[in-house]
Amino acid sequence: MSESLASKIGTFRLPDLGEGLPDATIVEWLIKPGDTIRLDAPLISMETAKAVVEVPSPYSGKLVKVYGGNGDVIATGAPLADFELDANAPQRAEAHDSGHHAAAPVPAAKAQAETERADSGTVVGAMQTSDRVVSEAAVAVGGVKAVPAVRALAKKLGVDLATITASGADGVVTMNDVKQAATSKPAIAPPPAAAATTANAAPTSASRAAPAPPSGARAPAPAAPRPVVRTNPDAAAQTELRYGEAVQLKGVRRNMARVMADAQSKVVPTTISDDADIHAWHAGTDVSVRLLRAITSACKAVPALNAWFDGEALTRTLHARVDVGIAVDTADGLFVPALRNVDVLDASGLRAALDELLRQVRDRSIPPSELTGYTISLSNFGVFAGRYATPIVVPPCVAIVAAGKLRHEVVPVLGGVEVHRVIPLSLTFDHRAVTGGEAARFLKSMLEDLGQAQ
Repeated sequence: MSESLASKIGTFRLPDLGEGLPDATIVEWLIKPGDTIRLDAPLISMETAKAVVEVPSPYSGKLVKVYGGNGDVIATGAPLADFELDANAPQRAEAHDSGHHAAAPVPAAKAQAETERADSGTVVGAMQTSDRVVSEAAVAVGGVKAVPAVRALAKKLGVDLATITASGADGVVTMNDVKQAATSKPAIAPPPAAAATTANAAPTSASRAAPAPPSGARAPAPAAPRPVVRTNPDAAAQTELRYGEAVQLKGVRRNMARVMADAQSKVVPTTISDDADIHAWHAGTDVSVRLLRAITSACKAVPALNAWFDGEALTRTLHARVDVGIAVDTADGLFVPALRNVDVLDASGLRAALDELLRQVRDRSIPPSELTGYTISLSNFGVFAGRYATPIVVPPCVAIVAAGKLRHEVVPVLGGVEVHRVIPLSLTFDHRAVTGGEAARFLKSMLEDLGQAQ
């Protein structure tokens, strides 16, 4: 290939989609090889640990080669697509000067959102993400307008988008349109996943190291992803169950596996358990709100557990505020969004924040900044089953509280016995940063608060 021809080929490498993760999964190519595209036009939708995001094209020209098909995991920095550049159209260098591309990611120190978020589902882990948020956009493919997540749901449910009457603004097919079509019409077989279009395409497995850019060349700057809201993703996830074959973990579940393994290798966990007697509670008392109030009370009594610990520098950071990581179980994997300012919210404020946080997790509209930065965690796994647990402490936090299933227990009282309702509690702490005495006093403070009538 001559130097002049080679200069017209641009290779787009998968950018860090603002989450600091090593890879992402292809959901759908929005154009096919041979199609032309303009700078910043929607190119591909990718699934990360948080959501499905739409990635715009970094070039103007013709797509000549792709390095993966739907469902493939691509390593950050690995080739994603090759373009034959249009010399008469703006390219990346011009885009930087004219502001076509999103600005650089905001520093992590500025990433924390100030609004309150929340839950009431549960089970625990953590996500490390960035804070870049860009508005979503519907894309017309084959004459049908839909966001990438809607297209992904339609494929999973076997619904032909071309047969749906769009109810959204400007003729956009919505999630509800797809779900209604799936329940009211016979499903069609979903098309097979697209394969790489060239025989000599580079491997797409994330287990392969990403090729380094040519010597002296600068890799294209990250494109600006567009977050896409997913309505009821759990229902779609159920259609992906495949028995008897090894399936590569993707998205949220893939990140969960990394986070848990990393936490288990670093933390020195110790768990203590006890039962909180809630016999004095009034009818209709909100269990989740009372648990959060008890954690706040214990954090004020024993600040050592509302802290971050750096095992390498051997430093501890105590926090005056109480931001609780709420473990939320989904079909895609574990989310742990942060419920901010628990220490200043009243009961109604906590319930409203919990409900809103759960909604955002379920439809994947939770801001990335709200999936990190909490100071202690809560797993209310008892909403499903189980009495005691040994939950995982995820650094830099040093403690996590787990609440089991409420039960009735015979307890001795003066002159006889009574049947009381109790909540089993488990407290796992990092023994590198917390003493056994501190943990026991923390749990005692929770038991005392939960024992109050209101």
